[in-house]
Amino acid sequence: MLEIVSFELGPVVTNAYLVADTDTQEAVVIDPAWDGKIIVDEAERRDWRITNIWLTHAHFDHLGGSAGVADNVDPPPPVALHPEDYNLWRMQGGAPYFGMRIDPGPEPTVDLDHGQTLNLGEFTFEVRFAPGHTQGHVVFYCAAEKVVFCGDVIFQGSIGRTDLPGGDYQTLIDSISAQILTLPDDVRLLSGHGPETTVGQERAHNPFL
Repeated sequence: MLEIVSFELGPVVTNAYLVADTDTQEAVVIDPAWDGKIIVDEAERRDWRITNIWLTHAHFDHLGGSAGVADNVDPPPPVALHPEDYNLWRMQGGAPYFGMRIDPGPEPTVDLDHGQTLNLGEFTFEVRFAPGHTQGHVVFYCAAEKVVFCGDVIFQGSIGRTDLPGGDYQTLIDSISAQILTLPDDVRLLSGHGPETTVGQERAHNPFL
């Protein structure tokens, strides 16, 4: 069974996800927003082994807990990121723009690419390239469980901001059309901020679409 534990962490209340195949006890952390030790403690409580960190994109509020995860997991899990966001990662995810400094954690060593498949135990996730919020934004789609971890591409009734460096409004709208709205209406969307929603709900009611 695929089990998802969500956390609201950090200075801008970002959703981080601990996702596990409960049959194999393997787990990944998607967007360890902040306070990585909290995420690791929950995994240990459930006897889950964190094997990877997957980043939808490299903004500081989605990776601020990477160091805390890596420092408390042995061996430290590799970090996956799209190469188009590596420069953003090297700039601490843009934290200095907001007057902050963070430890971005281990340097990414797994290059994400559109159409790539990632495995978590018996479950397969498809990487979908969805730039616009950042140049290297991706989403992770598990068709078997009808769920997408969509970072800051789309929210309940809203979309990701495009006014930060590397953002582009039309690119984001095109990404949503190609990578989100092509999915079945009952697919769950687990966003980087706010409550979960579905493809159908956003198709019908999102004022930006």
